[in-house]
Amino acid sequence: MRLPVLTDEEMNPRQQELAARIAGRRGAVRGPFRVWLHSPEMCERAESLGAFARFDCDLPRHLRELTLLMAARNWDAQYSWNAHVNQAIEAGVPEAAVKAVAEKREAVFDDEADQAFYRFCREVLENHFVSDETFARALQHFGPRGLVDTIGALGNFTMLGMCLNTFQVDLQADREPPFPDIRGYERVVPDGDGPRP
Repeated sequence: MRLPVLTDEEMNPRQQELAARIAGRRGAVRGPFRVWLHSPEMCERAESLGAFARFDCDLPRHLRELTLLMAARNWDAQYSWNAHVNQAIEAGVPEAAVKAVAEKREAVFDDEADQAFYRFCREVLENHFVSDETFARALQHFGPRGLVDTIGALGNFTMLGMCLNTFQVDLQADREPPFPDIRGYERVVPDGDGPRP
């Protein structure tokens, strides 16, 4: 990691309070929270939005996990992908769809609502715009609240990916690299001859 991990002794009372809250909700202070604790006010807001996106928003669990994987892949954020890929599959995201997202191929879902959701998220992330047809289809399945929550989740997980990559948070060396075109914190050329200039 590019920033030092703060010890309990190095944290001020506000940072200690936040660390205790994060550990209580998430089991430990790890990953991006080790970065965000350097800015306690940012940490508090990011943790609150992240908790909403992961645990409390109006989307079913498998779609919350899918938004995380899609944003992680969009930003090549290996830490968040590795931390959630098994949770996504356990929640009901088909393994074939997970593999397609990892390889930046079109994912196919048997469930019409899931397919509409995936298409909506993919257009947001890749095109930065959503077609009228895709919007209407997703709105039909998820309603205004569901789509607003989806954008909130994608935004949160995008910020997460940016943080993980910028500060080079733990790549989990014991895990196989999840993306065929990324090694370490660099993009590699398709034939594997090394980093792209």
